Amino acid sequence: MNQIGEHSFTLVVRTSQEGSALLPELVSTLHKINSNLGVSNESTMIEKIDATQAALLHRFSAWLVGGFAAMALILGVVGLYGVISYSVSQRTREIGVRMALGAQRSSVYGLVMQQAGWLTAIGLIIGLICSVGTSMLIRSLLFGVQSWDAVTLVSVALLLGLAPIAAMFLPARRAASVNPVEALRAE
Repeated sequence: MNQIGEHSFTLVVRTSQEGSALLPELVSTLHKINSNLGVSNESTMIEKIDATQAALLHRFSAWLVGGFAAMALILGVVGLYGVISYSVSQRTREIGVRMALGAQRSSVYGLVMQQAGWLTAIGLIIGLICSVGTSMLIRSLLFGVQSWDAVTLVSVALLLGLAPIAAMFLPARRAASVNPVEALRAE
C-alpha cells in the first residue's frame, strides 16, 4: 500500500494457474472481502509487459527482420530460377541431342534438378557454416534460443532447401519438353 493520502493499493498475485483465467475469481474474492472496493485495471503481468514500449519495439524489429528474410528468400528463389533457366536455355541443343538419342523426359528432369540441387546444397552448407559462426560471435545478444539451436537450424535449412524446388520446376519442365528437331535446328 502506498504511504500517501490516497486510499488505493495494488495487488500482485503469483499463481501456477493461467493468470487470465484467475482474474475474475480474484475480483470476486476482493468484492466478497469488501463490497465497496472498486477494482480497475486488472491484467496479467504478461499483458503489462507486452504493452510496454520496449516489447513493442522488439516485436516491430522481429516483424521487420522477418519481412527482410521473406524478401531475401523470394529474391533467392527468383535468382536460382534465373540461373537454372539461363543454363537450360544455353543447353537446349545438348538436351535436344540427348532426347534425339532416346533420353526420357524423366532423365532430362533429373539432369536439371541435379544441377539445381548441387547449387542449393552448396548454398545450404555455406549458409549453415556462416550462421553457426555468426551465432557463436553474437551469442551474448541472443535470448530465448541457444547459439546452437538445432531445431531452428534444421527448420530453416528445410525451408531454404524446399523453396528452390519451385524455382527448379519450370526450367526442368521446359527442358523436358524440348522438341529434339527444333533444338537441333536452332543455332
